[in-house]
Amino acid sequence: MDIVARLREIVGTANVLTGEDMAPHCVDWRGRYRGAARCVVRPGSTDETAAVVRVCAEARVPVVPQGGNTSLCGGATPDDAGTAVVVAMGRMNRVRAIDTENGTLTAEAGCPLAAVQAAAHEAGRLFPLSLAAEGTAQLGGNLSTNAGGVQVLRYGNTRELTLGLEVVLPSGEIWNGLRGLRKDNTGYDLKQLFIGAEGTLGLITAATMKLFALPTAVATAWVSVPSPGAAIGLLGALQTAFGPLLTACELVSEVSLGLVLQHIPNAVRPLAASPWYVLIELSSGGDDAELRERLEGFLGTALEQSQCDDAVVARSEAQARQLWALRENISEAQKIEGISIKHDVSLPISHIPVFLDQAGAALAARWPGLRVVAFGHVGDGNLHYNLSMPAEGDNSALIAAQPQVNEVVHDLVHAHQGSISAEHGLGQLKREEILRYKNPIEMEMMRAVKRALDPLGLMNPGKVL
Repeated sequence: MDIVARLREIVGTANVLTGEDMAPHCVDWRGRYRGAARCVVRPGSTDETAAVVRVCAEARVPVVPQGGNTSLCGGATPDDAGTAVVVAMGRMNRVRAIDTENGTLTAEAGCPLAAVQAAAHEAGRLFPLSLAAEGTAQLGGNLSTNAGGVQVLRYGNTRELTLGLEVVLPSGEIWNGLRGLRKDNTGYDLKQLFIGAEGTLGLITAATMKLFALPTAVATAWVSVPSPGAAIGLLGALQTAFGPLLTACELVSEVSLGLVLQHIPNAVRPLAASPWYVLIELSSGGDDAELRERLEGFLGTALEQSQCDDAVVARSEAQARQLWALRENISEAQKIEGISIKHDVSLPISHIPVFLDQAGAALAARWPGLRVVAFGHVGDGNLHYNLSMPAEGDNSALIAAQPQVNEVVHDLVHAHQGSISAEHGLGQLKREEILRYKNPIEMEMMRAVKRALDPLGLMNPGKVL
């Protein structure tokens, strides 16, 4: 019996896709990476997933785990060999348990992030991981890339929100580490191996995540600043004034905002044009009006002291959503505008202004007319630094020079003690690039872990390592 027939016996014929039915699973959402697969399998349980992986291991067939397929680095796209089995986790979408007293939620890997948020909210709790693709991105993919999002400043990234995992190992064995403990000093913290591993060490099937008190007050503001340096100065003043109430602090360039205004329906400019903007959000367990008044008072003082140029505070939840939409739709606007070279980098916060100046100058010297779309999570040092040419013909030439462009940007990131991947992972995009910057000892340690857990090299080959 061939492997496709065996897989149909495990999950049912309707849940094994072949031919043209596989097409959406063989290309990333930006259309940058295209591959081929033997078939796409949609398991409905951990046991089915384990059986699928076990059959693939016995047949020496590669496995490509796939969640919502929102990877920006080609991490969930098979190669073009056509030999791999794509394991799509969308049917494993249950919230298994919520323990409000323990502050935990256990959900399956195929559960969309928005559904996890909604389940927590219904239970009167907050699950704070939030990002632009949350309606499509799945929890397993968030874990596999150690996703960040807009609230890392207060709550940390996915790694810090995770208490336990359930994982199907490359052998097909199931490791049940779904423990809702905040203290467990019984040896190696094994779950950390799989968070951020992009499915190269095993296939995450479920996770136990931290929950938090649901904020009763939220205050949101859009602020004009003359420079990234001014934005960082404002961040420091916000941290001093509000401490842990500061939930998010986002940096947006005028170029980024301009693309949103051009391509996204109903997007409205909140303030007069400025080189840079900061999107601020505070949250607490207090009163909305009181928190908003505090933020307005802070911004009034900041204006008087020339820490910012102008500001608007949302007067309703609907207005807050409109402000957030300007930030969250930047990636979609770029997609509509056309292909671009994307960089997801992290830097010491204090280095961001100098990096932006140096990178802009170095790139403009080699590619005159280059358009820089810079935005990101200034509160945690994560910049999305994306590059394109306004004219399509010029842009094609720039895209062809991506290795050279990446070298300029990433060399500068490295010189500033930064990282070439902050929250998107390595995938295919940066697999070779990381070798320029990662310490050889670190790389060998990673390879040793890979050899120990996946000696046949069948889990998501061609990604990360």
